[in-house]
Amino acid sequence: MTKRNSADPPNDDEIDALFKLPLGEFTPARNALAARLKKAGEQAEASAVKGLPKPAVAAWVVNQLYWRHRKPFDRFIEATRKTRDAPGMRERLEARREAQAELVRIAADVLQEAGSSGTRDLMRRVTGTLEALSTSGSLPDGPQAGRLTAELEPPGFDLFGGVVPTSSGKRREAKARPTPAPKTAVDLEDARHAERRRLAAAAKNDVRDWERALRAARTQAERTAAAFETAAKRAGDSERRRAKAEKQLADVVAEADEARERAREAEAVAQRAAREAESAERALEAARRKLDEL
Repeated sequence: MTKRNSADPPNDDEIDALFKLPLGEFTPARNALAARLKKAGEQAEASAVKGLPKPAVAAWVVNQLYWRHRKPFDRFIEATRKTRDAPGMRERLEARREAQAELVRIAADVLQEAGSSGTRDLMRRVTGTLEALSTSGSLPDGPQAGRLTAELEPPGFDLFGGVVPTSSGKRREAKARPTPAPKTAVDLEDARHAERRRLAAAAKNDVRDWERALRAARTQAERTAAAFETAAKRAGDSERRRAKAEKQLADVVAEADEARERAREAEAVAQRAAREAESAERALEAARRKLDEL
């Protein structure tokens, strides 16, 4: 098996490795890889690598969810895919909401580990990017999961794949049932009126269905925003507790240092007192000897 040397062009693993790094390490690592390729004479590859932009924060967070938390990430993508099927729409939307809420909590943890706070605006951009990726990431020309460099715009109603749920939970047929061919002018006019009434009724049903879908989407968005806010608050509380614990530890260490210093000073005083007592003893003994000689 031939070993790969440093002059070989980058493979997918090397590019992926850049997007797995902490955000602050991306640019130095990218530049180092581009410099190696340039030195090896791979000008085109070096230019391509050098042209990779540093990911936006929200894009970086979604990349980390893809690389480091693949199971919940895939659950969310699969739950989104299933919402394209009208039967059981309510249950499918609920499953998708739960999968998204799980990813949101993980995203807040990722930001906390990186030393950043998950502000509501940032978490909104993270979830918008997740929404867009879940609906377009599987397309040939769609964004590539794990290598995002920019935030993505959240989708509109295309999230539901063009399927509008009806009250019976079944797909509405795209084509109307054919009407019998009219035989007379009166029949023709009646058929036109009937077709207009049918189209008007179908349009009203569509409006009601879209309104229900819109209300469900808004409810989901509100729940997700509340989850973002809760996760951000928890992250902030954890950070404050950590800072308080670090201060208490610093105070204890300072008190211990001060106590050791006082102990050293007391020991020095005790040693001086012992030497002085010994000198006094010798002086007393000398005085006694002189007294005996008198």
